[in-house]
Amino acid sequence: TVDTVQTGEVFVGIGSNADVEAYLEGVEHDAITSTDEWGGSRVRYQRQNVDGTSTPAPPASQSFWVAQASGAGSRDIVWPITSGKWEVVVMNADGSRNVTADVKVGGKADHLVAISIGLGVGGVVLLVIGAGLIVAGVVRPHSRDLAVGDQAAPGAPAFAPPTAALETVEAYPLRFEGHLDPNLSRWQWLVKWFLAIPHFIILVLLWVAFVVLTFVAFFAILFTGRYPRSIFDFNVGVLRWSWRVSYYATSALGTDRYPPFTLSPADYPASLDVVYPEHLSRGLVLVKSWLLAIPHLLIVGTLTSSWGFSGDGAGLFTSGGLLGVLVLVAVVALLFTGRYPARLHDLVVGINRWSYRVVIYVALMTDRYPPFQLDQGSSDPVE
Repeated sequence: TVDTVQTGEVFVGIGSNADVEAYLEGVEHDAITSTDEWGGSRVRYQRQNVDGTSTPAPPASQSFWVAQASGAGSRDIVWPITSGKWEVVVMNADGSRNVTADVKVGGKADHLVAISIGLGVGGVVLLVIGAGLIVAGVVRPHSRDLAVGDQAAPGAPAFAPPTAALETVEAYPLRFEGHLDPNLSRWQWLVKWFLAIPHFIILVLLWVAFVVLTFVAFFAILFTGRYPRSIFDFNVGVLRWSWRVSYYATSALGTDRYPPFTLSPADYPASLDVVYPEHLSRGLVLVKSWLLAIPHLLIVGTLTSSWGFSGDGAGLFTSGGLLGVLVLVAVVALLFTGRYPARLHDLVVGINRWSYRVVIYVALMTDRYPPFQLDQGSSDPVE
């Protein structure tokens, strides 16, 4: 819809890109380059044919328009869209300069309600399937308790306690430790991030390789059910190196010992290892990283990052979350008292432990679903 603002008649037409460009060749005019994304009134123009001095022939006399309307007042065009490159032209009916008009453009999609319903039904189906897969990945079968009416073995007490075999819980395949240095410097934590810059640079490259090799491992597991041992050892080394550096400089600040430049195990207060799986599920590899891990990713994301919008509305930002606050409180206490609170250190290591358990699951290094528990302490709990 085009409404004439000034006195006179206005012309609006739709033509192919090539025909319109040929018609306006040598004619100085403005082309709309963009508008506000959310329906605002700001329109951006770009001047075309700046040195042009020609005056076009009256537009209604041209035969290439696929739809057109002219006259005073409001002019409407309804045109069924077809494939190709098209341009909408608004100008004075006599081809003269300085056209001023209010323009409204809209569209109508057939079967939009049916498409919306179909997408909604499909989304519900996928949600149900996803919930089932999450439950299947999280819930594990438990040994059946002795029910009322079940017969105990001859000579056994009426209510026999569970056997040691039933009480045994398999340890999680991640071995994760962080031992607090007893004589930490009061101030060195202020510069550790700077001292660790060489490590950060190397780790960026190592993590690029980690991601690429994880994709390679994905296909290896999918077709063979095994994680290639050389790739596994390399990726464990990247995690090991990352934990040492973060324990030293960012997510714990629990030692003053500079981390070694190595992927291999080393004598260091922070250590990490992952038990190599002899066999991995070919089916789970398709859903572990992006679906089954969602509950843990939400929790770990809450513990380690906080999300929000910047004050000027420019976009989303992240900060250190609960983990960052705990580490800050710990080092401030260290600054004024000379001691890193031991209980706070146990909590910090526990949050990091949970995070790395999720990482190895997402990185396809185990089929064991991470437990929903915060195991605090410098060493892994005895299971």
